[in-house]
Amino acid sequence: MMTTEMQSGRARPEAIKAVPVRHPGRWLAIAVLAVLAAMFVHLLVTNDRFNWRFIFVSIGDGKRGVMFTGPVLEGLRGTILLTALAMFIGVGLGIVVAIMRLSTNPVLSWVAWFYTWVFRAVPRLVLAILFGNLGILWDRIGFGLPFDRQIGNLFGIHDLNAQIFSIKATDLLSGFVAGVLALGLSEAAYMAEIVRAGIQSVDPGQAEAASALGMSRGRVLRRVVLPQAMRVIVPPTGNETIAMVKDTSLVAFVPVTYELFFQLQAISSRTFIVLPVLVAACLWYLILCSVLMVVQFFVERHFGRGYGATDRAKLRLRAVAAEQGAVLPAEEGSRQ
Repeated sequence: MMTTEMQSGRARPEAIKAVPVRHPGRWLAIAVLAVLAAMFVHLLVTNDRFNWRFIFVSIGDGKRGVMFTGPVLEGLRGTILLTALAMFIGVGLGIVVAIMRLSTNPVLSWVAWFYTWVFRAVPRLVLAILFGNLGILWDRIGFGLPFDRQIGNLFGIHDLNAQIFSIKATDLLSGFVAGVLALGLSEAAYMAEIVRAGIQSVDPGQAEAASALGMSRGRVLRRVVLPQAMRVIVPPTGNETIAMVKDTSLVAFVPVTYELFFQLQAISSRTFIVLPVLVAACLWYLILCSVLMVVQFFVERHFGRGYGATDRAKLRLRAVAAEQGAVLPAEEGSRQ
């Protein structure tokens, strides 16, 4: 009997012999990285100058390593508090400055531009030291009738005091407050640009449609524009928060004693041990930033819902297509 191929006059094509693409450069890079990693691990394990016992086990006659002493843990809490307060000021004020920058009022727009220009130009270390020395300008800072003494002199009252409340300037602008203000006001300038970019990424037609429905400008911003802009705002805000954790170490020069790096420096000065203390500082900052990176991942995934397919959705779609005998086009990464 004639086979189906012979009846149709066509022979079955031979199977394609696929030859895998060689990637010698990849294996060379893996080998180099493996050697470097082995050298680094060997350095950590064999070099006694790292003094891991001092870092994790004991410091002097104590039973805890330098990472877990009371002052260092107090400084850790201070670093977390500094980060939270500075980001609270930065995000809140940054939203206000961004809205001012986008305002049709030229005065508000120019004031916002001047603010971002100044605070983005001056280094945060300089700002921290500057705010720490602002108490030089005033003896006391009060709230009440301005120029009360000058007004009293006009009427012959030389001891007029119309201040409702006053406090010594050095007490108000303490190291911790100065550090929070310096970091927060500087962060607000960067957050203003991030929020402005996020707002401008939203299609203007949506705001116009909401306004046509009778919504006020503030409500359009809150209910229509900002929820969509969050997809653009959240990733750089997470990066700024991680950067703020590291920038809190700058306020040790104000000085702020209630801070992680300051407490570790104090231990280094007292024990004359430098490198292990710096390694402990790196480990604590690594832990804090790693936790924030995990939080950032979940926050980004939350605000990114509805924008493109996730990897899990792609895999599910391909599984369904495979069950039905369909073949989806390959992605760009798999074609290379």
